[in-house]
Amino acid sequence: MKIVDVDDLSTEQFGHDEGLDAMDTTEILQRMNRSDRTVPDAVAGAIPDVARAVDSIAERMARGGRLIYIGAGSSGRLGVLDAAECPPTFGISSDLVVGVIAGGDSAIRHAVENAEDSLEQGEADIKELRVTERDTVVGISASGRTPYVMGALKYAKSCGALTVAISNNVNSKIGILSDIAIDVETGPEVLAGSTRLKAGTAQKLVLNMISTAVMVRLGKVYRNLMVDMRPTNQKLERRARRIIAAACQCSDENADALFRAASGNIKAAIVMGILKIQYEEAVQRLYQAGGYVRAAVKGIWEDGVQ
Repeated sequence: MKIVDVDDLSTEQFGHDEGLDAMDTTEILQRMNRSDRTVPDAVAGAIPDVARAVDSIAERMARGGRLIYIGAGSSGRLGVLDAAECPPTFGISSDLVVGVIAGGDSAIRHAVENAEDSLEQGEADIKELRVTERDTVVGISASGRTPYVMGALKYAKSCGALTVAISNNVNSKIGILSDIAIDVETGPEVLAGSTRLKAGTAQKLVLNMISTAVMVRLGKVYRNLMVDMRPTNQKLERRARRIIAAACQCSDENADALFRAASGNIKAAIVMGILKIQYEEAVQRLYQAGGYVRAAVKGIWEDGVQ
């Protein structure tokens, strides 16, 4: 397996957009749009590897493990973003999906360009999290060879954690280091070397796929509904009622009554509505079903809706 030199990485090539500064605004945007259209196909080719990662991560999280993203620069920020969105979307604790960025939290807003060069700091940042064999560490690097990410993955693997690498170059160094390599080759950027563009878009898509599919596997979703969502404001309370109405095929008024009777517990409200039972019994059924709504109501509907 050949590892290419940094100057030969596909993400570092100049491509064929040398005249960008001579184009009018519409032409620039059209050129970017044409380039972006290649990203979903590149991600599609990596789905088998993403699926392996999802199943392995879900198995570990079901045993109490964490999902930890780590990266530098744009890659690190995307990991932090995905981690931050999981608690309100899926109702999980903020320490179950963790985003770590080279340079610390200040690097989320302000570039700390030299932070990515320290193998030792990557190791130290993962060591501080006290990873175990139940955890998963996902290293994110467009080049696939960021020293900070490599240090983090090496240490995580020595602790028995599952290691996953997301890169935008094939046969990446971080992929070779990891248990599962997700290499999504996105090629040269419209703005040469600016991997916040196609490479970043591909990383965002893969991270969305991983976190969402893992949460589906963990019972945080019923049908295509966010049944563990936290209704923490008026907009989300309205969404919660719509979720209950859709799941129970009931009126908005009935959904509101169920929402109130369940004290905002969407899963319990759905089980109450489908089975026509009281809150306490719904909670008990969910407990016995491991939190999976489908299992809690299994066999009640025969029309395929469940």
